[in-house]
Amino acid sequence: MLQCIFLLSDSGEVMLEKQLSGHRVDRSICAWFWEQVIAQGDSFKLQPVIASPTHYLFQVVREGITFLACTQVDMPPLMGIEFLCRVADVLSDYLGGLNEDVIKDNFVIVYELLDEMIDNGFPLTTEPNILREMIARPNIVSKMLSVVTGNSSNVTETLPGATASCVPWRTTDPKYANNEVYVDLVEEMDATINRDGVLVKCEIYGEVQVNSHLSGLPDLTLSFANPSIFDDVRFHPCVRFRPWESHQILSFVPPDGQFKLMSYRVKKLKSTPIYVKPQLTSGAGTCNVSVLVGIRNDPGKIIDSITVQFQLPACILSADLTSNHGTVNILANKTCSWSIGRIPRDKAPSMTGTLVLETGIERLHVFPTFQVSFRIMGVALSGLQIDKLDLKNLPNRPYKGFRALTQAGEFEVRS
Repeated sequence: MLQCIFLLSDSGEVMLEKQLSGHRVDRSICAWFWEQVIAQGDSFKLQPVIASPTHYLFQVVREGITFLACTQVDMPPLMGIEFLCRVADVLSDYLGGLNEDVIKDNFVIVYELLDEMIDNGFPLTTEPNILREMIARPNIVSKMLSVVTGNSSNVTETLPGATASCVPWRTTDPKYANNEVYVDLVEEMDATINRDGVLVKCEIYGEVQVNSHLSGLPDLTLSFANPSIFDDVRFHPCVRFRPWESHQILSFVPPDGQFKLMSYRVKKLKSTPIYVKPQLTSGAGTCNVSVLVGIRNDPGKIIDSITVQFQLPACILSADLTSNHGTVNILANKTCSWSIGRIPRDKAPSMTGTLVLETGIERLHVFPTFQVSFRIMGVALSGLQIDKLDLKNLPNRPYKGFRALTQAGEFEVRS
């Protein structure tokens, strides 16, 4: 049983406090936690479960916001961690992102969501589709009405349709004129390439996202052509675990609307779709920069939205960079952004130029890391393929649609 939840900013400030049980947790636990963060650094923030002198703490960090939960009783650690992850996902969905300003501007909705998601320390309603029926999303109209009427509540007066349903994540007997279900494979490639051009790490984090508009109580079965490639999987509560354990088949009754059916990870991939080759030579108070970008393995689909960014070292006084394709911009925070778009067929994009070092510094000793982003529509680079999607308990033949998208996640090239 969780006893309290705190939301901390990246400076350690307590932005939100939610007591969940009769035993009140003193806010001084946050001061102890932040002292440990300062003393131990990033290694401490990577620990999901922490034993303090008085409590057990669970922490999840998202976009600089620390979700911290406390308990003094025995409980499964994964329950606390999973609940905090679900809270972070729901808040990001409701508020359109997570940062300090957004949470402070919408703290009423955050409290209302926590009231519905947990009851006396135990998780209650965590399905986003059901929460949307109970609590309206923030918008300009609702904020103006709350100012005029003095009523700041966003909670509806009617119970959601799933209250009387035998399936807690699905409304009671929805009806559609056109039954449709769409399945998207959305993947992010994380890669690290060292200064010698060697691929140190390359893996895929993927999600199977489903948008379901089906009447009644449908029963779906989704199978993959190559499920053996998965290294880690995580399922929505609607997935029946036994069919997956025995035959690697996803059998489920879907929520109504859009939801994440499963997430997965595919490790130890051998190559990336594009290459980025930086070359920096420094001397006599300057640094010559040359960066080449090209296609390494053609995925068979267009690679677009290619961008290369890197942070100029603090000792750089000025930068003069140009490219033969795309545009190069030096932002106010000394970030160089090279927007390429698509790679042309007739030439390989290159960026060249000179960095001028501060007076008294002859050579560059701190070399930047290049952050690469791209997008490929219509292909899953992990190689995952959907075999078939079967639907039962439907009054008429539904329409089924499938799509795939791969984009860069943490794609780093060191120089």
